[in-house]
Amino acid sequence: QVQLVESGGGLVQAGGSLRLSCAGSGRTFSSYAMAWFRQPPGKEREFVAAITWSGASTRSADSVKGRFTISRDNAKNTVYLQMNSLKPEDTAVYYCASDRQRGYNLLRMTAVAYDSWGQGTQVTVSS
Repeated sequence: QVQLVESGGGLVQAGGSLRLSCAGSGRTFSSYAMAWFRQPPGKEREFVAAITWSGASTRSADSVKGRFTISRDNAKNTVYLQMNSLKPEDTAVYYCASDRQRGYNLLRMTAVAYDSWGQGTQVTVSS
């Protein structure tokens, strides 16, 4: 198991930026791919971005591509999501998650591929 804690959410105007952080502990953090998901009000959880255990590769949802950047600092056991040019439709609870397979080299976009989740952090973008 891994324990994950998100931080950095808040209220921001459209066009603004936020950086989310996800701090991990409990298992070898650097050996697992990580991802960000989000859940808008009244909607299902959706994939945002993922990064391999080494940080060598990333993938992002089309809705955020070019605006959001996922990164990680394994020395600090932390994954980040830099969000720029925020839009009202980005409003959601954002969750970080750890892939269930140690050392897996592909980036998966479905929630069932991840077995550890943070508590979520609220991001609200005003128009």
